[in-house]
Amino acid sequence: EKKFIGKNVLYINVFKKNDNRTVYNVVYRDGKVGVHYIKRFTVTTLVRDREYNMTQGNPNSEIVYFTVNPNGEAEVIKVSLKRRGGVRKLSFEKDFSTVLIKGRSVIGTILTKLEVSKITLKRQGGSTLGGQKVWFDHDVLRLNYEERGEYLGEFNEGDNILVILDNGDFYTTNFDVGNHYESNVKFLKKYNPDTIWTAIIRDADQNNGFCLKRFCFELTPHKQNYIGDNKDNQLVILTSHLHSRFEIIFGGEDNFHESVIINSEEFPLKSIRTKGKRVSTYTIETIKEIEPTSLFNEDEIEDKIDDTGQRILF
Repeated sequence: EKKFIGKNVLYINVFKKNDNRTVYNVVYRDGKVGVHYIKRFTVTTLVRDREYNMTQGNPNSEIVYFTVNPNGEAEVIKVSLKRRGGVRKLSFEKDFSTVLIKGRSVIGTILTKLEVSKITLKRQGGSTLGGQKVWFDHDVLRLNYEERGEYLGEFNEGDNILVILDNGDFYTTNFDVGNHYESNVKFLKKYNPDTIWTAIIRDADQNNGFCLKRFCFELTPHKQNYIGDNKDNQLVILTSHLHSRFEIIFGGEDNFHESVIINSEEFPLKSIRTKGKRVSTYTIETIKEIEPTSLFNEDEIEDKIDDTGQRILF
C-alpha cells in the first residue's frame, strides 16, 4: 500500500515501540531568526497518523541538524556563525554526549542565540548508553534485544558476531538486528579474537587421517574456510573449550590397541590456515570429546559476576 508522506523528508523507518536505545540528535531554529536549540530524545510511543513537532511549533522553525543513532551514539558538531556585528569567534564545537536524553517533546537547551551559517559533523562519537544485550533466535535466524533465544552477551560499539557454518565457512558481522543468518549455522557467538578453538578434521590430503589444530578465528566480513581447501575434508569436532580432551578409539587392523586420551593443550597454537597435526598413524574408528580437565575457561571464570558485583569463584 502506497502513502504520500510529504516533501523534504529527513528520515523514514519502521517504528519500534518501547525502543529506548535509538536516540535522535537534533538542532533546530525556533522561528525564522530565533534561537538555536539542541536536544536528544527517544521515541518510545506514538499515536498512528498523528503528527508531532520536534520544534516548539513556532512559524518558520527549521530542523538544521538531525541524526538517528541506533545505539545512543553522540557525535561532535561544528557550528559556524554568520559574520554579524561584533561577533569575533565565528565557530565552535558542541559534543552531543553533554546533552541529556529526554522525551520527544522536550524543548532542548540553547545552543546559540547568534545567527548560524551551517552545522557540520566534526567527528563521530560512541554510544552513551553502555552495552547492548543481544540474543539469537534460532527459529528465525535473527538477532534481537528482547530476550528471545540464546543469550550472546553484552555488546558495545565495535564488537562483532562470529558466525561458523557447518561446512567449515566462517565470517563476522556487527550486532544489528537486521542481520539474517544461514540455516546451517554451527556456532554463533560474540567474537573474541583471543578465544582458542580446537578442531579435529579428517584431512583428505592425508588419506582421510584425523588431524587436530588449535587456532583463533580472524575478524573478517567475508566467508573463509578453516578446515582446508580440499572440498573432501570433513569436520569431526569443533570446540572453544581451552581444556578440551578427546578419546581416540581404534578400529580395523588396529582395533586391538587400547583407546587413547589426548589433551588439546598438548598441541601448539597455530595460524588458522595451518594444516592440523595427525593424532595417530593407526586406523581410527572414532574420536569423541570427553570431560575437560577443567570445567571453566579462564575468561569464563572472570566473567562470572553475581548481582552484587562480586566475582563468583565456586
